[in-house]
Amino acid sequence: MPHTSQPTITTQDQWVSVPQGRLFVRIWTPQTVVSEVPIILLHDSLGSVVLWRGFPAALCAATGRQVVAYDRLGFGQSCPHTGKLPLDFVLQEAVGSFAAVRQQLGIERFALFGHSVGGGMAVGCAAQFADACVALVAESAQAFVEDRTIQGLQEAKVFFSDAEQIARLQKYHGDKAPWVLEAWIGSWLNPAIADWSLDPALPLVACPVLAIHGVDDEYGTHLHPERIVQSTGGPAQLALMQDTRHIPHREKEPEVLALVAHFLADKP
Repeated sequence: MPHTSQPTITTQDQWVSVPQGRLFVRIWTPQTVVSEVPIILLHDSLGSVVLWRGFPAALCAATGRQVVAYDRLGFGQSCPHTGKLPLDFVLQEAVGSFAAVRQQLGIERFALFGHSVGGGMAVGCAAQFADACVALVAESAQAFVEDRTIQGLQEAKVFFSDAEQIARLQKYHGDKAPWVLEAWIGSWLNPAIADWSLDPALPLVACPVLAIHGVDDEYGTHLHPERIVQSTGGPAQLALMQDTRHIPHREKEPEVLALVAHFLADKP
């Protein structure tokens, strides 16, 4: 049943069927809709609908648009993923779970907001469905495998060797937590992915792009958003945020909301 998260925002939970099981979806709807084009959120490597916390409702209120978030297969409340992620999992999301969510929710035109690996997936979705995507926000996205990316993952591997950290992940992913951790660290530290990049998809993105990146991001330098801005097929702008690490929407939520609301204001 729908329930109220803020006085003017209603939320509703749904399930989307995919061949491997079901995906959990949450939708935030403003009382006054400014644009019929929703924003679809794509979460990071350890993320889930719940781990977006209050950001989707705040984004809904700031933009006057419906916001849709889903747990990818293997994450959050969605069904388990039975195998390892393929090497091309970032760009494959567009034709997999994303396409299923879009089709079963009846979403035609859309805007995208992706964080971290979700930012790379958002690039893939914007490229795959260029005629339907009106705008793309890529936040802290990895555009290629950089030395800092590897260093950050190696440090994360040590950090998550602590049983307490696994227990924290289990709060959000349940018994899937070990798979979630391996899907992140194991995938990116696999030598076979060393030459991976977003380069094949970026020129196919036709919509306006906003690349948000923290100057102190522990998983990638300014070279990532710069490559996105320089290589995308549509108009693009870069927002480098000072004193900001990997999660700008949590660290500096008001600034990110203002950036995104301004960026989307003229995109019906």
